Amino acid sequence: MKKFSLTIAAGAFLASASMVSAAEPADILATYADIAEAGYTDSLTTAQTLKSAIAALIEAPSDETLGTAKEAWVAARVPYQQTEAYRFGNVIVDEWEGKVNAWPLDEGLIDYVDTGAYGEESDENAFYAANIIANEKLTIGGREIDATNITPELLQSLHEIDEVEANVATGYHAIEFLLWGQDLNGTGPGAGNRPASDYASGDACTGGNCDRRAAYLVAATDLMISDLEEMVAAWGDNGPARAALGDGKEGLGIILTGLGSLSYGELAGERMRLGLMLHDPEEEHDCFADNTHDSHYYDALGISNVYRGSYTRVDGTVVSGASLSDLVRGVSADLDAEMITKLEATQAAMRAMKDKADSGEMAYDQMIGEGNDEGNAIVQAAIDGLVAQTRTIERIVAAIEIDEIAIEGSDSLDNPEAVFQ
Repeated sequence: MKKFSLTIAAGAFLASASMVSAAEPADILATYADIAEAGYTDSLTTAQTLKSAIAALIEAPSDETLGTAKEAWVAARVPYQQTEAYRFGNVIVDEWEGKVNAWPLDEGLIDYVDTGAYGEESDENAFYAANIIANEKLTIGGREIDATNITPELLQSLHEIDEVEANVATGYHAIEFLLWGQDLNGTGPGAGNRPASDYASGDACTGGNCDRRAAYLVAATDLMISDLEEMVAAWGDNGPARAALGDGKEGLGIILTGLGSLSYGELAGERMRLGLMLHDPEEEHDCFADNTHDSHYYDALGISNVYRGSYTRVDGTVVSGASLSDLVRGVSADLDAEMITKLEATQAAMRAMKDKADSGEMAYDQMIGEGNDEGNAIVQAAIDGLVAQTRTIERIVAAIEIDEIAIEGSDSLDNPEAVFQ
C-alpha cells in the first residue's frame, strides 16, 4: 500500500509570537527521553512476566496456564503500544521496530493453518506455508534451510526472509499467533482458539510437533526480550537514541514527526481507515487475540503522553516533566488548549471503542464488518479524532517555527480510490 508524506514547513502562524515559555527545548527533550526509557523498561518487564507464564504453559499445558499466558501477552501490549509515539521521528526506533511489532503476518510460515481459509501457496511469497514448526529441513526456491534447532538466531534469519514483509517470524504477533492460533471467525464473534494441548507431550499432543512449537514460542519470547533490552539501553543516559535528539529545536521536530505520523498515516490510515474501507478482518492489528481495540487505544494514549510530558508506569508511578504543551502554551494558550481538547476527544472516542470491545458486546473485527453501521461509526469517530488532532499538530509545527518535517500519509486518507485499484 502506497503511503504519502505530508510536508509541513514552519510559517508565520503567529508573526509576533516569541519562544517565551516555561519550558526550554532541552528540558522537553529530556522528559521525552525519560518517558521513552520508562515505557521500554515497562515493556521489558511485562515481556519477562510473559516469559514466566509461557514457561508454566510449556511445563504443564492446560486451559488455565494458556489463559494466564494470554493475559500476560495482553498486559505486555499496554506499555509497548504507548511507545509507538517514538516511531517515525527517531530513526533508531523505526529501524528496530519491525523486529518486535511487524504485522500483518503470513502465519503459515510458522505453524499449521486451516488451508481452506488460508490457502496452500502464494505467488508473492515462497514461504507462505513453509511451516517451520513441522519441518526440520526446508528446500524453498533452491535454498536449503536447516531448522533442526529452533533458536533465536534461526528466527532472526527467517524474519522478513526474501524481503517479504509478511514473513514475520519474530515479535509480539508471532507469539500472539502461537498462543491463540488463527482467528477463523471473519467479522463474526470469537478470537483464535488454539488448544492448550498444542503444547502437550506424547499422545496428548494436538496439531503435531508440540515440542517444536514450544521451542519456537520460547525462542521468540527470548528474542523479543533481548530486542527490548536493546531499546531500553538506547534510551538510557548514554544511549544512542537519547543522544540523537540533541538539545535544541531540531529535536522538537523529531517529536512532532513521530506524533503526527502515528496519529495520521499509521494509526488513522493504515491501521484503521484501510480496514474499515475494506471491511477486512485481515487488516486488524492484533488479529489472533481480538485485542486490536487495546492496541489502538494505547497508541492514542502514547501520543497524549508525549505531548503532555507525562507517562503512568505499570506500577502506577508517574514520569513527568517539561512538555510540548508547556512550550506551546507559552506561544499561544489557545493553541495548546485546542490540542488538549483534540487529544481528549480522540481518547474519548478510543475509550468508547475499547469499552464496547471489553464488554464482550462487539470486538474490533466485528466493528469494521460490512453492514455494521454502529460498529463502523465507532471506528470512524476515532479516525476522525486522530485526523483532527493531526491538523492541530501541523499548526503547532508552524507556530513554534520548527524546520520542515514530513508526516506519514496513507492512501486510505489521501487517495482512497487507489485502495481499490
